[in-house]
Amino acid sequence: MPRYLFIRRRRRGLFAMLSLTLLAGVGGAFLLSNSPQQDSPPAPPTTTVSGPPWVYGNSKARFTLVIYADFECPYCQAYIPQLMRWVKTNPDVALQWRHLPLAAHEPAASREARLAECFGETGGASMFWQAVDWIYTHTRGNGQGVAESSNPHGLSAATQACMKNERATVIVRTQTEEATAAGITATPTLQLLDGKTGRTLKLEGAVDDDVLLSALDWMSSTPIVNGEESTPPRMPADDVGDMPR
Repeated sequence: MPRYLFIRRRRRGLFAMLSLTLLAGVGGAFLLSNSPQQDSPPAPPTTTVSGPPWVYGNSKARFTLVIYADFECPYCQAYIPQLMRWVKTNPDVALQWRHLPLAAHEPAASREARLAECFGETGGASMFWQAVDWIYTHTRGNGQGVAESSNPHGLSAATQACMKNERATVIVRTQTEEATAAGITATPTLQLLDGKTGRTLKLEGAVDDDVLLSALDWMSSTPIVNGEESTPPRMPADDVGDMPR
C-alpha cells in the first residue's frame, strides 16, 4: 500500500482542515563572483533521465512534483534541500526543476540558473542537482552572494564553453516565460502532476510533508464523475515565498 494512502487512513478528516494560502515575501539575491572549483559538489544520488527539465528521483514515478524556483530566493534555499530528501524517500514521486529567476534578483538569479544548466549539460542530471545543492549551500541570499572565503575558483573547459554560448540562456528564458504564461510568479511554487489520471494540483509556498502526502492521497483516490472531478482540497503552506517586486 502506498505510504500516502496509509497515512490517509490514520489521519481522517485532515482535508477538512486544509486551506491554501497564496504567499508573498521578499527575496534575497545571490551573486556568485566566482564559480565552483570542481563540477562535483556534494548531493544525494539520483535516478533520472538526462536533459532539461531535469528530474530528481525515480524518472518512472507516477507523480511528478514540478518545482518553480529561483536560486536567489532564501525560501527556496531553506526548502528545496528538504524537498529533495522527501522525494528520495517517496519513490512514487519525482521532482522536476523549472527555472523562475525573479526580476528583483537579477542578474544573479539568471547567471546561477545558467551555471546549473551548464553543469547539467557537461555532467548530466546528477551534476545538475549537485550544482543546485552547492549554490543553495553557499549563498548567503538577499543580495549578499557567496562569502569570499567560500568562493572556489575554476571550472572545467566544457563548463566554461557552455557559459559562453546561448543554449543555457535559452533554456532559462524559455522556462521562465512558460511559468509566467501559466500565471506562476512566486517562488517556490509546486505543481503536482499525476501521470496516470492527468490531474494537476498547484501548491504555493514551502508545503510540508503532511500536506504533500494529503495531496497525493487526493490525486490518487478522488473519482471522476460525469467527466468532472471533485474540487481539490485547499491546502496550507508555510508563510514563506518570494513574489516579484
